[in-house]
Amino acid sequence: MEKVVAYPYKRPYALWRLICFPWAGDGASHLAQWGRLFSSSTAVSSIRFPGRESRRRETFAKGMTDIVNEIANVLLKELQEKTLAFFGHSFGSYVSFAVPLHLKEKYGLELIHLFVSGAHAPNSEAFISIKSIPTHYAKDKDVLTYLEILGGTPSELLQNEDIKNHLISTVREDIRVLQTWFFEMAEGNIPFSCGITCFNGSEDQAYLLEAWHDLTSGDTSFYNLPGGHFYLLEPSNEIFLIKHIRCLENAGL
Repeated sequence: MEKVVAYPYKRPYALWRLICFPWAGDGASHLAQWGRLFSSSTAVSSIRFPGRESRRRETFAKGMTDIVNEIANVLLKELQEKTLAFFGHSFGSYVSFAVPLHLKEKYGLELIHLFVSGAHAPNSEAFISIKSIPTHYAKDKDVLTYLEILGGTPSELLQNEDIKNHLISTVREDIRVLQTWFFEMAEGNIPFSCGITCFNGSEDQAYLLEAWHDLTSGDTSFYNLPGGHFYLLEPSNEIFLIKHIRCLENAGL
């Protein structure tokens, strides 16, 4: 399990667990550190995708199905024994949607809440625009320019050729996963009943968020926070996110 899930702050007696899904090109380390900011009633961990951090020597996932199956197999027992919520940012938002969709369809299991950030609803026409991002076949310098526009990557890391080249490869592969993934919502079938909360940076591109409402019979809420695509790296925004998510601790779990 620890190969796939980073869990630095162990909370064996936690009442519920927050699983985080990182953005394209990133590993599990940053979001896993959120564990220190929650009470003992909450266990926080982050997914580590193949091809990065301690899994760097592994080949990248062939597609979303491989990613979903691996994570679902690891989390199945957890979801049967403990209440789970997911948080995903950007690429991680789509994976954090695809995994519980699989768990619901195959096992009838559901999250208590889904938190998504910086992402179009996968049932929206705007999601199709991701399929036109040319990063998989683009030159390295063009991918690097794309990353610099998004922000979120410390400039000093990009000065290291090995780190820079690996980041470019990882982002290419993550975007390829999205470009080859298709979600089609069956007519009259609402996938979830849990609440969905959507976060976005006010200076980021305009994401089509309202369509997330159609993916659940539960409540949906939307928040714009100051900043661009990586608004969540700003300490004040991170505090807001965590305080909001921590409301689940008082939700009678």
